[in-house]
Amino acid sequence: MPSKPAPIKKAAKKEPAKKEEKAPEPAPEVAPAPAEGEAAPAEAAPAEGEAPAAPPAEEPKAPTPPPADAAPTDEAAAPVAADQPATDEETPAAPAEAPVDAAAPATEETSAATKAPADAAAPVAEETPAAAAEAPADATTAPATEEAAPAADSEAPADAEAAEAPAPEEPKPPTPPPPPPKEPTSVPLDLFVEDKNDTSVTIIWSQPETVGPSGLDGYTIEVCKDGTEDWKAVNEDLQKSCRYVIKNQTTGDRLKIRVVAVNAGGRSPPVTLPEAVLVKEVADRPKVRLPRFLRQRYVAQVGAKINLTIPFTGKPKPVVTWTKNGQPLDTKRVNIRSTDRDSILFIRASERDDSGVYEMCVKVDDFEDKASLILQIVELPGPPASVKIVDTWGFNVALEWTPPTDNGNTEITGYTIQKADKKTGDWFTVLEHYHRLNATISDLIMGNTYKFRVFSENKCGISNDATVAKEEAKITKTGIEYKPPEYKEHDFTEPPKFTTSLNDRATTVGYSTKLLCSVRGCPKPKVTWMKNQMIIGDDPKFRQICVQGICSLEIRKPGNFDGGVYSCKAKNDHGEATVSCKLEVKQPAVADADKK
Repeated sequence: MPSKPAPIKKAAKKEPAKKEEKAPEPAPEVAPAPAEGEAAPAEAAPAEGEAPAAPPAEEPKAPTPPPADAAPTDEAAAPVAADQPATDEETPAAPAEAPVDAAAPATEETSAATKAPADAAAPVAEETPAAAAEAPADATTAPATEEAAPAADSEAPADAEAAEAPAPEEPKPPTPPPPPPKEPTSVPLDLFVEDKNDTSVTIIWSQPETVGPSGLDGYTIEVCKDGTEDWKAVNEDLQKSCRYVIKNQTTGDRLKIRVVAVNAGGRSPPVTLPEAVLVKEVADRPKVRLPRFLRQRYVAQVGAKINLTIPFTGKPKPVVTWTKNGQPLDTKRVNIRSTDRDSILFIRASERDDSGVYEMCVKVDDFEDKASLILQIVELPGPPASVKIVDTWGFNVALEWTPPTDNGNTEITGYTIQKADKKTGDWFTVLEHYHRLNATISDLIMGNTYKFRVFSENKCGISNDATVAKEEAKITKTGIEYKPPEYKEHDFTEPPKFTTSLNDRATTVGYSTKLLCSVRGCPKPKVTWMKNQMIIGDDPKFRQICVQGICSLEIRKPGNFDGGVYSCKAKNDHGEATVSCKLEVKQPAVADADKK
């Protein structure tokens, strides 16, 4: 082929470089001739796929000069034959680079030599000592030189053809391997029902364990009625998430559901629910959540409005029923309003008859829950049934009474006991919040006659009426005579005496002032006011007051001439007393501007 001589030339050009790097070794004088029957290395071109074999060895001959036509080839090949020993590895190297066309006219001997196994020369190389392995070029290359001439002749036309042949094409990149076939994913995992109601079913699942290189495009959800195999997809587009709500289903149907993963490789194996799903709302057990304040007795007064809200849970909507003392409610008295979450018991105006045990029941399918609350409507109690006086001694009276017949629908918390003197008829509370049914009333007044009454009391208050004891209690004198002590009459007469005297005062013209003093005496002394030793009398400018010994003289808007010495004189049958003071009346201060 014309494109193969090029590598030969490249190899030939590289050999002289090796010669320059390593100096030739001296060749031994005698080289061992190959034994009879052994094949010598051949230089004939090997056939394709076969290792080159050496031609049969002959007597060593002098190297034949190469022809002129093969000069370039011989220049490349001569150093190899003359200077380098032909080892087992290099011997087939030169023939391997030879073109196949040059080996075509080989003789039968050459072809036989090429067919001889290369291993035939291997034992020789192994048995020959190291010195013999480096045989001189004269002995090892003798057969090669004999074949050099025809090889050069065969290479000459190859060079000419290589010169005329076009330049070799650039090597093309290797063709990529075909892509692996696309495969669907593995089956989706963990499919189960998350929720359901009367018209829809919600399912969730997990993505497949093996997705593969093709990825995952989505899921198809398919359903069919139980007992059939008519599977139909319920989603038009592929479902990306692992949750889907199957809507618009008929209540009561049983559906088989499965999910298929889809990608470029196709549909995966389906994952199917183990059992058909009944399209019906999941029953959640009902539960009444009674508020804390209703867990004990709920008390209200007569006439109060009752509005109690009791929440509950359950799914679907529970059926709520109420009873009172085990009987249906009177809808005229009690209103019930129920929603999905709670129930309200409403009474507009409560009465005593509304008291009782109310029971609320919520039911879902076969499940139910109950809660009870006690409603107590209370009012003021009635009076005690009876009150009587058991005993009277000294200044004491013993009472007893019985509880009221009407306690106001609640327990009695105490009693209030009152007494009244028959002379006055006024009632006074003796005991209150008293818990016993008997009491002893003490500290009564001897000689008086008393009545007693008792009130009942509960959490609403004291009864409107009281029960009065029919008997009366008279505290009699039992052999005791009262002798009042004899006292010496005290003489309280006393002459007048001023306990507080008058003090000097100063005032301003036009500003009223008052003089004060106090006096005592028995009998009550007569008080006289004087100015400059002259009795003031009923002068309207002065105001005289004397109350319980406190004497005062008020001077109204005194002028320049009202100043002087004022005296107060007290006199009775046993004597008299006088006190005096000085009053100074000043002019008001005048500003400089007013003076001008």
